[in-house]
Amino acid sequence: QVQLVESGGGLVQAGASLRLSCAASGRTFSRYGMGWFRQPPGKEREFVVAINWSGGSTYYADSVKGRFTISRDNAKNTVYLQMNSLKPEDTAVYYCAASTSPLSSAGNPYRYAYWGQGTQVTVSS
Repeated sequence: QVQLVESGGGLVQAGASLRLSCAASGRTFSRYGMGWFRQPPGKEREFVVAINWSGGSTYYADSVKGRFTISRDNAKNTVYLQMNSLKPEDTAVYYCAASTSPLSSAGNPYRYAYWGQGTQVTVSS
């Protein structure tokens, strides 16, 4: 079992930065690949970025490449999402999730066994 708790969301202006954190419970955190998804208002949940268990491999959605950076600290059981140059279209509830599947399937939400409750990110124009 893994419990995930996101934090760091908020209201910012376009062009600003935010760093989201996802803290995981349990001693098996390093066994899981981690992903961030988001759900914009009135839309379906979409993949943002994922990182493998060691942090050595990452996979980004085209919409966030060059602006967002995922990282993890297995000693702290935490995964981070650094978001720079935020745009109004980045407004969404952001969720972290844990998966034992290969990174090649990172974009598929059904490959994730555990989800956090989400944190709201709002970017004003």
